[in-house]
Amino acid sequence: MNIELNRKNLDSYSGNRPAVSQRRSNIEIIADMLRIGENGAGKTEIMYSANMSYHQIQKYLEYLINQGFLRKVDMGNSLVAFQVTDSGLKLLKAIDTLMEMLGSHNQ
Repeated sequence: MNIELNRKNLDSYSGNRPAVSQRRSNIEIIADMLRIGENGAGKTEIMYSANMSYHQIQKYLEYLINQGFLRKVDMGNSLVAFQVTDSGLKLLKAIDTLMEMLGSHNQ
């Protein structure tokens, strides 16, 4: 998956959640998913909490798992949760730091 930030997304980031009419960047979506997965979460919980479509959740989960940022946890009874890894926590911290730095330059 190609992760790109376009100028519109950088200019619209204010350190808070983007307004409903603004699109989130791939990095913002990934950060949202990692935050939700900090305590472990099912696919449906991630999808609704991060305001994603089924197609999006499939694409992003595959990417994050393949990159080692999330892992599947078998909960029994055919239930699967997704848990952020140590690498995922480092990525989330880096994204938060970067967005904070970029936000402070755009204010």
